[in-house]
Amino acid sequence: MSDKQQLYRSEHDSVGERAVPKDVYYGVQSLRAAENFPITGLAMHPELINSIAEIKKASAITNYEIGLLEKRVADAIVAACEEIAAGKLHEAFIVDPIQGGAGTSLNMNANEVIANRAIELLGGEKGDYRLVNPNDHVNYGQSTNDVFPSAGKLAVLKLLVRAQIQLERLYQALVEKAEEFDGVIKMGRTQMQDAVPIRLGQEFRAYSEAVRRDIARFERAKDEMRCLNMGGTAIGTGINADEQYLRRIVPNLSKVTGLSLVQAFNLIDATQNLDEFVAVSGAVKTCAVNLSKMSNDLRLMSSGPRCGFGEINLPPRQNGSSIMPGKVNPVIPEVVNQVAFNIIGNDMTVTMAAEAGQLELNAFEPIIFYNLIQSVETLTYAVHTLVDHCIVGITANRERCRDMVEHSVGIITALCPHVGYEKAAEMAKRAIETGAPVRRLILEEGLLDEASLDKILDPYSMTEPGISAKELLAR
Repeated sequence: MSDKQQLYRSEHDSVGERAVPKDVYYGVQSLRAAENFPITGLAMHPELINSIAEIKKASAITNYEIGLLEKRVADAIVAACEEIAAGKLHEAFIVDPIQGGAGTSLNMNANEVIANRAIELLGGEKGDYRLVNPNDHVNYGQSTNDVFPSAGKLAVLKLLVRAQIQLERLYQALVEKAEEFDGVIKMGRTQMQDAVPIRLGQEFRAYSEAVRRDIARFERAKDEMRCLNMGGTAIGTGINADEQYLRRIVPNLSKVTGLSLVQAFNLIDATQNLDEFVAVSGAVKTCAVNLSKMSNDLRLMSSGPRCGFGEINLPPRQNGSSIMPGKVNPVIPEVVNQVAFNIIGNDMTVTMAAEAGQLELNAFEPIIFYNLIQSVETLTYAVHTLVDHCIVGITANRERCRDMVEHSVGIITALCPHVGYEKAAEMAKRAIETGAPVRRLILEEGLLDEASLDKILDPYSMTEPGISAKELLAR
């Protein structure tokens, strides 16, 4: 026996014969795909691998239940799948996340790894597909076209659950800050110009409401991912899927995963249309936009510390400069901004890929899953670091906020019902030109007495609905 024969085994597919390393769990089709698609240099996401293993396990169970798979073969396949779902053999998944063929490469990679591990468990040697065949046994009653999108949905669903947990933490942290800062009066701003007073707590309460809506969107997004086209096989017509398999596969998959899953009402529609992924990507993008806007605000309010707004202090996380001693930058909001930018770009890719499908199948699912999984996962990590390394440690510069309110021209808005818009505008212009406080100019003009002015310009009253010191108008 030659050295090559000792190190390799011979496998064949429709393209021809091929030497495959003897001890690997993948086979000829996986090897060809790895060579054809050296795109990202990254491994397949673990949750996508786990999900496809769960599908193969549920399929083996179903095929055994309806008498289409021998018990010893089904048990070996199930055992192999359970190992993979537990995190083993992931290194045998060698195909790139971005691949041609609408996911066939990953499906066959899974079929070959599961088959070869099952063969081992039955006492055979890898590559002896007479014992367990990747296509005839592991892939029985299935097609890439129902397995791959279903695996993508399961993976995204699991990641959405994790993301939602972090969003709940962010919501609670913001609510707590809203309560802590409820008595901090500061200037509100519109178009980066002084507007009217607002409480810092009100701003944080508004952030929490946006996150609450995102949590609700993620709940709906999870529902989008629960609907699978398993049983539809090649184009949704269910060819080569036994009728009993068709009825049992999704309920069995629900048991295997512990997730509440449903079979699509129209398997042809569910096989050719990917609008659910666009909807989910849109929900993730919307959340990213909200987080990025909030991060912009945090950077602005904390700017300084001496020459900016200086209204709040963010927790110092690291040195901000290699040349400027003592400089500390808002690095956590900055990284959230960057994650948001990337998610927005990913959403465009998902949108275009879903639009680009033709007829009974969309060939561009791999790029959809690659980008959507990245979006959900990076958002999860970004929210986690935002909560732990930023939000919970924010403090307010109460005196600084109060001082800016008292010296602002914007408070003159509260005087409009009492002195009229035109006179208020005149006083505002004079205050800007001279730098004199609005209060002093009003008193010098004799427009109002000091007691009335105190009531009208009460900072807290100006942050609540209604006319400030409305009782004075009755006089």
